[in-house]
Amino acid sequence: MRSFPYILPEQASTYAERVDPLFYTLTIFVGVFTITILGILIYFGLRYRKLKGENRPSVHQDIMPLELTWTAIPTVIALAIFAWGSVLYYDYSNIPENTLDINVIGKRWMWKMQHPNGLREVNKLHIPVGQPVKLTMTSQDVIHSFYVPAFRVKQDVLPARYTTLWFEATRTGTFPLFCAEYCGTDHSTMVGEVVVMEPHEYEQWLEGGPALSPVAAGEQLFQQQGCYTCHMAGEFSRGPALDDLFGNEVRLRTGEMVIADEEYLRESITNPSAKVVEGYAPIMPSFANLSEDQVMDLVAYIKTLTE
Repeated sequence: MRSFPYILPEQASTYAERVDPLFYTLTIFVGVFTITILGILIYFGLRYRKLKGENRPSVHQDIMPLELTWTAIPTVIALAIFAWGSVLYYDYSNIPENTLDINVIGKRWMWKMQHPNGLREVNKLHIPVGQPVKLTMTSQDVIHSFYVPAFRVKQDVLPARYTTLWFEATRTGTFPLFCAEYCGTDHSTMVGEVVVMEPHEYEQWLEGGPALSPVAAGEQLFQQQGCYTCHMAGEFSRGPALDDLFGNEVRLRTGEMVIADEEYLRESITNPSAKVVEGYAPIMPSFANLSEDQVMDLVAYIKTLTE
């Protein structure tokens, strides 16, 4: 694989196949308009320059049709490109349902990955070809940015919250992974690889992982921290029941309705007083002392409680 190529890297995802035509179209239009306008400026500057001793008074001319033309054409082109980009953005925002969910933690200066069966890796991400992959990401310190040029995807990774990124690889191989947000002294060393494998090879690779999955680890932590004592379903529970919570609307004490997604669960664990559920007192202690890995394990377990 070439390093720092002068053209776009090879396409390796379904999104790359759709976004590249838009990129090339923008590049062509910018190039054509830049060269055309620059050429006209140079020509007019030479053709109509004022010579020494020449008296050339300014003359007002009504060129409204010409002004409308050079205003309308770029406007139509800009709106067409905007519509094209909006459709791509809208389609990409709809994450498929059959995704392979992987947790990612950014830390100066490395990427930590965790697969559904609990297998962990650093600065390498193994995935199967032809299957949508969803990354749930957070940062342990500062802002990072997960960037895979061959997939044409990039997403900021923020501390104290979750961001998501998804892609579907279309070919096997090894592709560079970068941090695209300056994160400190050794930012340039925060690199890795995405290894795309055939599905059966990926399954074989997963067999070398630990027996304890994030869900199982989260269930253990749920018991160890005594979460079940307050969140049991029943009339006298001191906290809201977690059955059928994930993905549904929750009414807060303020009357506001929110969706119980991954970000809501994370915030409720680390800062439970931020969004208190209606009918309950803000008595839950903060579990901000848990590591990001442990919080992700808890979130993974709570998600399984919803049928």
